[in-house]
Amino acid sequence: MNDVIEVRGERRPLTAAELKAQVQAIQQVMAAVMKKDVHYGVIPGTKKPTLYKPGSEIILTTFQIGVDPSGESVTDLSAPDEIRYRVACRGFSRLTGALLGVGIGECSSNEEKYKWRRPVCDQEFEETPEDRKRVVWKTYDGKPYQQKQVRTNPSDVANTILKMAKKRAQIDMTLTVTAASDVFDQDLEDLPEGMVGENGEKKPPVKEPQKKAPVKPDTKDAVQIVTVKVSEVTSKGGKKKDGSDYTIYTIVDEAGAKYGTFSDTFADLSRSAIPAGIPVKIAFTVGQYGNKVTDLTVEDREPGQDG
Repeated sequence: MNDVIEVRGERRPLTAAELKAQVQAIQQVMAAVMKKDVHYGVIPGTKKPTLYKPGSEIILTTFQIGVDPSGESVTDLSAPDEIRYRVACRGFSRLTGALLGVGIGECSSNEEKYKWRRPVCDQEFEETPEDRKRVVWKTYDGKPYQQKQVRTNPSDVANTILKMAKKRAQIDMTLTVTAASDVFDQDLEDLPEGMVGENGEKKPPVKEPQKKAPVKPDTKDAVQIVTVKVSEVTSKGGKKKDGSDYTIYTIVDEAGAKYGTFSDTFADLSRSAIPAGIPVKIAFTVGQYGNKVTDLTVEDREPGQDG
């Protein structure tokens, strides 16, 4: 679609005016419909925004391009101690049914963000075999610091790896078929920090989550929402005045902020997000005993991306 057009069953090259109009259409859709941090993201120091899966779906709808599920091929390249998939995504014209292009995406559990995670506690780190733990250097505001990490069980992130490969394939197909590469980058969000992209862009170091400022008294009863990564979930049992048992859970994010809940479901969801480092969205109120969780969901995509 980016270089040819069908006219009465024949394919001819697009004119310069048609190509320009197509790029302008993408820019207009971006300005009128797309939302930053939902459909695309802007990484500081980069020249172009990065396209996310929801954004690719809007562009495909704009140009009436469908994704052929029956033509999507998944190649399992997994090896011992590694989950790895390569996906080919086929795009077709909703008007004529013609194949317009194919995108390729791949993901592996050996990628840095899937291979390692923070330990739940120091005891877990100490009990982990030497060949499955490490201490690495990271930077925050230009200052180095050390972080303990343990190996993630590849099976725990298998579904995430497959979803990420499919997402990357779809975005690759979108950029290729619609010539949207003039407007968007694809995979800067997937690069490890400090790594250089294909056009020379360098992803800056990711800042550590900031500790939250004290909440003002007038916000005591207001529901607040944060999206954070969970570092651990602890529990403590007790008895109510009527003699019945209760369990209170404390969800701790990477910045050290704590959120309390009596919900087994919220606690289980938080624990499930820890191995892959998937963010959770927490709605809470601030009361006499600290932050009280009112709702909690696990984000279905990487930071800035939908998986």
